[in-house]
Amino acid sequence: MKIGILGSGLMGGTLGTLWAAAGHDVTFAYSRSPAKLDRLARDCGGAAGTVAEAVEGADALLLAVHWSRVGDVLGQAGDLAGQVVLNCCVPLDEDNRDLVVGTTSSGAEELARMRPKARWVSCFNTTPSESFAPVFAARGQITAPHVFTYGDDAGAKQIAGGLIRDIGFEPLDAGGLRNGRYVEPFAMATVELAYVQPGGPALTYRFEKLRG
Repeated sequence: MKIGILGSGLMGGTLGTLWAAAGHDVTFAYSRSPAKLDRLARDCGGAAGTVAEAVEGADALLLAVHWSRVGDVLGQAGDLAGQVVLNCCVPLDEDNRDLVVGTTSSGAEELARMRPKARWVSCFNTTPSESFAPVFAARGQITAPHVFTYGDDAGAKQIAGGLIRDIGFEPLDAGGLRNGRYVEPFAMATVELAYVQPGGPALTYRFEKLRG
């Protein structure tokens, strides 16, 4: 599968690298440092390019930028008509402290308003990036942790689910984009658990329904 990574920080860099290791054709785009894109591409056998080049012909895109940069990257990406876009952004302020969208809307819904022709599905935004490599390394040896997915396009969710499993996680369907109003604040709880409380940031979670 051809995947365009829009954002080269911890989320985009790590997921793109692991998808390349899983056999996907990955193109990294959007960074203040072209050298960083080149390094990511070189280290995993992928490619580096512009946002337009990453979008062209992609089977799926990952949007992995700070909320303050969303408008800029989408401006370079075009209308994204028919494109499957995995969104791992949380709508945080510049200090990464408070949500700037919530209660009556969500980051996921705002993105869908910005690019209504795209096939949006949110995922990975409540899971610390530090957990990705350990889970990937332990694929098949541990019970797969969950990753919330939410979106209104069943086909996009299916594609996202396959990519989530490639990393070693299991997708957990949390409903439609509207449910981002409840899922995105949960990301702040995982920040507390991963980065504030002791034990390190490689946090995972799994929900189980008890039967009988």
